[in-house]
Amino acid sequence: MSQRSQPLTLRILDKEYVVACPESERLELLASVDYLNQKMREVRNSGKILGTERIAVIAALTIVHDLLQNKPQNAMLDAQISQKLQDLHKKVEIALAKTS
Repeated sequence: MSQRSQPLTLRILDKEYVVACPESERLELLASVDYLNQKMREVRNSGKILGTERIAVIAALTIVHDLLQNKPQNAMLDAQISQKLQDLHKKVEIALAKTS
């Protein structure tokens, strides 16, 4: 069942934007907006960058840099979680086999 997108007004660095967003993704989008606003304010408050477009680009570069820095750690966590899930799956299969 697909969910229809609804218009949502967002305020990013004192400017309003209207975007379409499914209700199921609304909270994540709002959290993203908060995070982006925080990063853009940090760039603006540094006083070194002028202009909203430049602030947005520098903030985006900062966010992507942080994401890429954490990528190896996230891959390791994914592998650990996957292994734990496999172990749990085996335990469940063994327990079910004993009750059959």
